[in-house]
Amino acid sequence: MEIWQVVVLVVAVAVAAAIGAAVAYGRGRETGESESRPRSAEGDHSLFGEDLPVLPTERRFVEVMPYALIVADSAGAVAYASKGADPLNLVRNGRLVAEDIGEVLALVVADGQVRERELKVTLPRPDRRQDGRGVRAGEAVPTDTLYLRVRIGAIADDLFAIFLHDMSEQRRFEAMRRDFITNVSHELKTPSGAISLLAETITDAADDPDAVRYFAGRITKESQRLTELVHKLIELQRAQDAPAMSDAKPMSVVAMTRESIAANEVQADAKRIGIVLSLNGRVIPVEVPEGEPETLDDDVLVRVGREPFTTAVKNLVENAIHYSPAHTTVSVGVGVVGDRVRIRVVDQGIGIPKESLGRIFERFYRVDPARSRETGGSGLGLAITKHCVQECGGTISVWSREGEGSTFTIELPVA
Repeated sequence: MEIWQVVVLVVAVAVAAAIGAAVAYGRGRETGESESRPRSAEGDHSLFGEDLPVLPTERRFVEVMPYALIVADSAGAVAYASKGADPLNLVRNGRLVAEDIGEVLALVVADGQVRERELKVTLPRPDRRQDGRGVRAGEAVPTDTLYLRVRIGAIADDLFAIFLHDMSEQRRFEAMRRDFITNVSHELKTPSGAISLLAETITDAADDPDAVRYFAGRITKESQRLTELVHKLIELQRAQDAPAMSDAKPMSVVAMTRESIAANEVQADAKRIGIVLSLNGRVIPVEVPEGEPETLDDDVLVRVGREPFTTAVKNLVENAIHYSPAHTTVSVGVGVVGDRVRIRVVDQGIGIPKESLGRIFERFYRVDPARSRETGGSGLGLAITKHCVQECGGTISVWSREGEGSTFTIELPVA
């Protein structure tokens, strides 16, 4: 028997004892019996010791166990729900609302056998993010689908314990891992296969100089794509393995943001996209004007490493340029809110579908694979950005809507 099954069995016994004690206590109150009467009768004391109070001990035990608990009768009326069950949103108006769990409960009621299953439960779940910053990297978008390990057994007459273990994050991680392995294999195979085929084509067309030049150009493009992919993979690994805040020191946010924007000026000019930089709502030059000091009076300092910070902002500006139409504007805003500084990159691009918001920081995930390859995207930029921001001790989040552009927000503590 596994350890967690032993824990569940012990908890079931404890819950039964607690409920029995509560019932006995209630009956004693009704008949006028003293609360200080001798506790020698079986069931009058805690399962964990004769001198321990029954209800507080069992209640605390239920709250610290690694599984959520719901106690309900055969009709689904809930008598008790632990705090761990609240985020699952399975109880409404005192009743169990998940039909899948209700079906398993009905089987347990019918034959009294303890049953354990993993269920895919569909429920309406409200959006919990109301802070205006959107979805943070590493967090899933609130969904109506839960993957639950459910164990149900009887603990008293017409009373059943329902133990719940949320497997949603684990299943999501497994899907991410499968997708990563598939994607990295595909991304490496595509350009290498293309180079091989193009080389054979050049051999067959050796007598045609125009064809040789054309296919040689294609080989150069595919090799650049392969080189860029390998470079991004190395950059991602370095971002993951870098010791957090190893070379951190107080640095100017405006100066580093200007440096990040400068790295994208050529791409922005090629698409005729303007870049606007602002500090606390006031537009400032993207480049330091001649004769003026580099540090502004209302500039803000953060304790970070220069390379991870500039890499993160550079990647966000680069993405904004790639996915925005020509003759639009990318806005980069720096502002202080309390003890934190926010760097926002806002574009007027194609936006991101709601179902993709929780996955865009995954490695190789692309909202539109065809468009990403057309723009030269590797699907690793935002994954690298996430790790760089985390290395700086900050968070990154995204708000977006299809056809209305996207806003990426980096938050860092002020030095």
